[in-house]
Amino acid sequence: MSYTLQDQALLKHSSFIQGQFSPAFAGHFAVHNPADGSLVALVAQVDSSQVQQAIHAADQAFALWRETPAAQRAALLRRWQALMLQHQQDLAILLTLEQGKSLQEATAEIAYGASYVSWFADEALRMNGAVLPALQSSQQILVLKEPVGVVSAITPWNFPNAMILRKAAAALAAGCSFIVKPSELTPLSALALAELAQRAGLPSGVFQVLVGTQAAMIGQHLTSDERIAKFSFTGSTAVGKLLLAQCASTVKKVSMELGGNAPFIVFDDADLDAAVKGLMAAKFRNSGQTCVCVNRVLVHSAVYESFLAKLVKATAALVLAPGLDPNCQLGPLINQAAVDKVHRLLDDALEQGAELLLGGTIDADLGPLFFQPTILADVTPDMAVSQQEIFGPVLALTVFDTEQEAIELANNSPTGLAGYFYSQSVARVFRVAKALQLGMVGVNEGLISNAAAPFGGVKESGLGREGSVYGLDDYCELKYLCLGGLS
Repeated sequence: MSYTLQDQALLKHSSFIQGQFSPAFAGHFAVHNPADGSLVALVAQVDSSQVQQAIHAADQAFALWRETPAAQRAALLRRWQALMLQHQQDLAILLTLEQGKSLQEATAEIAYGASYVSWFADEALRMNGAVLPALQSSQQILVLKEPVGVVSAITPWNFPNAMILRKAAAALAAGCSFIVKPSELTPLSALALAELAQRAGLPSGVFQVLVGTQAAMIGQHLTSDERIAKFSFTGSTAVGKLLLAQCASTVKKVSMELGGNAPFIVFDDADLDAAVKGLMAAKFRNSGQTCVCVNRVLVHSAVYESFLAKLVKATAALVLAPGLDPNCQLGPLINQAAVDKVHRLLDDALEQGAELLLGGTIDADLGPLFFQPTILADVTPDMAVSQQEIFGPVLALTVFDTEQEAIELANNSPTGLAGYFYSQSVARVFRVAKALQLGMVGVNEGLISNAAAPFGGVKESGLGREGSVYGLDDYCELKYLCLGGLS
């Protein structure tokens, strides 16, 4: 099944620099549809000189944008958001074509991304400082919030719309200019946002998009150039550590939203039907390719058999199909490397004694990237599937006997992004929530991301928070003024 864009001008083929889509100087790269391998677009490679041009433009634009009244910045953001919703269907089609997720999920992602733009448009009007009491009667202390400066970002392929907007909306609301390098696997969503930013009237250089496969070259510029004051990254912990080290040379302010290994705990007093529903939402969204996706399912021995029966039934009913198929619930994985990783983790677990209850391979009738929803039982904490982020539609089940054991299993990870647990005991809800070493906890809930919530993790899952009333702070600096001679 194919779809045609109503507005063909949203399909762009080159980087957006200084208010225009730049010509190709360094060749092109291909964007393919994961569902069938077909060519979606040829996109121009950005070169080093164009990256420098973008940084210069952002630096120039910042000087003017920071002085733009907050109400005016907010109005432009709202205009941008309105255009996103006006073109929601086209943006969703582009997203599905390049990323593979179901059109229903893609449509929801456009709304989710736009919600951050409206949220931070409002927050721009509340970028308040403070008046503090001084130690002397002749003095007054003022604290101002000022935009940090030029912001650069690198974003992943799994949410090619929302991961950009969660960062860009906060940066622009604070008065920062913004440069983003999206994944080379999914550049089209970012370029469509640039087209709409231009239509909304965002000034030249305030929002720019650099696309290309030379990630190391682009990343080096975005992390080491002294004109860039802040760097934000969403991606793997391993890559995040490298980029963090590169930022150290100029002591940039950084936000790092890195990998996770989310536990999902089902206690013996859980509502099992609700727990299965929550697990399906938390695990199989985007075919398991999310950073807050459930990685480890920990089930109390007293309810294990009952829970497992319900889970197998619900998982077996999922529809695996190309993203543009209206019946699709799970689309393909992003590429062959993703499929190979899932296979490696499954093979390792099976060799060490895990039991395959459902799925376990690709659906050859659909194509090489369509991995079946899979359930593994008898998984132990030392298996690679428990220690590494799966990023695929695989449920790995482990049994526990006590609350303390569940907490220890859940915390047995160097990362701490998100986690979930189900219990009907009020005392246990607060006790376990405090004990879990996680930045975000879903209690009797499988979908936890929204613009009002502070998104981020602890331990090796990153630094900083995105969204919420706290999200603007990562794009601001505090300036202290001591006013003397007042008496």
